[in-house]
Amino acid sequence: MDLTAVLARLRPGAPLAELGVPDTAVWAALAAGLIVVGVRPLWRLLRVAVTVVHELGHALVGVLVGRSFTGLVLRADMSGHAVTVGRSRGPGRVATTWAGYPAPALVGLALVLTGTSGWTGPTTFVLALLLLLGLLRSRSAYTVLVMVAALATSGWLWWAADERVRGLALLTAGVVLLLGAWRHLGAVLRAPDRGSDPAVLARLTRVPAVLWVLSFAVVLAASSWVAAGRLWELLR
Repeated sequence: MDLTAVLARLRPGAPLAELGVPDTAVWAALAAGLIVVGVRPLWRLLRVAVTVVHELGHALVGVLVGRSFTGLVLRADMSGHAVTVGRSRGPGRVATTWAGYPAPALVGLALVLTGTSGWTGPTTFVLALLLLLGLLRSRSAYTVLVMVAALATSGWLWWAADERVRGLALLTAGVVLLLGAWRHLGAVLRAPDRGSDPAVLARLTRVPAVLWVLSFAVVLAASSWVAAGRLWELLR
C-alpha cells in the first residue's frame, strides 16, 4: 500500500458546496435517509446501524472513564449489548450507561458536519477504526456479520470513493442516525423496561427515569437543530 496514497486520503478536502455537487444530489441523499427511517421494511433491516452506534457509544465512554470494553452483541431483533467491565456503581458506570441513546444523534451530527465540510477522508478512516474495534469484540456470528459489512462499507468509502460520494454518503448516514435516534428514544418511551438504560440509570442514581429520558431528548434536539442549520446553509 502506497504511503502517499494513504496520507492523501487522511487529509481534509474541499467542502461539499465547492465540489460541484448539484442540489438535486444533496436532496436525494437527504431523501434516502428519510426513506430508510420512514419505510418500515427498510427500517427493520437497517436500524441495526443505530443499534451499533448506540452500543459503541456505551463502549467508548466506558473506555474513557476507565472501564474495559470486552464484548459486543447484536441480535437479529436489532437490540444489542456492549459489555464493559468495571465498578458496578459510581460516576463511570452512570456515564457509560447514559451514553447509549445520545450517541447516534451526536455521531449523526458529526457525519453531517464532516460530510459537508470536506473532512470525509479522516471521518471514514476513524469510523473504520471504531468498527474494527467493535468487530474484534464481537461475541456472536450475527454481530460479526453486521460489523464486517459496516467495516467493509466504511473502508470502501475511505479508500475507493471520491470526495463527492463520501460526502453524500456521510450526509445520508447522518440523517439516518439523527432520525433513528428519535425513533429509538420513542421506542423506549412506548415500552418501558426494567432493563432499559433510563431504568438502570434510575436505579443507579435514584433520579427518575423520565428525567434521564429528558436529558437524552435535549441532546437529540440540540444535535438535530445544529444539523438542520448546516443543511439550511448548504441548500439555501
